[in-house]
Amino acid sequence: MIIRAAMPEDAQGICDVWNPLIETTATTFTVDLKAPEAITETIKERNGAFFVAELDGQVVGFATYFPFRNGPGYRHTKEHSINLSPVAAGKGIARRLMQALEDHARAHGVHSLWAGISSENPSGVAFHERIGFTHVARLPEVGNKFGRWMDLFLMQKIL
Repeated sequence: MIIRAAMPEDAQGICDVWNPLIETTATTFTVDLKAPEAITETIKERNGAFFVAELDGQVVGFATYFPFRNGPGYRHTKEHSINLSPVAAGKGIARRLMQALEDHARAHGVHSLWAGISSENPSGVAFHERIGFTHVARLPEVGNKFGRWMDLFLMQKIL
């Protein structure tokens, strides 16, 4: 297994991980499928703040961070996203992706890293707890997907 910076040619593999989660789970509130062209642009815009996990030559997970809010006062605070395909579960891949992401963030002056996690993703909450994130807030009924209102947990790690 390899953890490395994402490249534009990884865009389809990232879509292959992300789109089934969008279609079938409430781990993300979005319903808009990702297109390789948009992912390619995102990889370029993030300037190295986008990592993939590769297993047997295939992308099986990714992690990236991005601005938490607009404005210069928030420049040291970022939000992240991490997603794995089912074949990557239980192999320590998420932990290694987050380590790469946190190392990159620290090296680029990030002080605070945030996670917004659906209340329907208890394994995501437990994972973030295990890697040092703390619960900061629960936002009731802010997400809607599959005809259901869902809460969003905000978790933070000071780097």
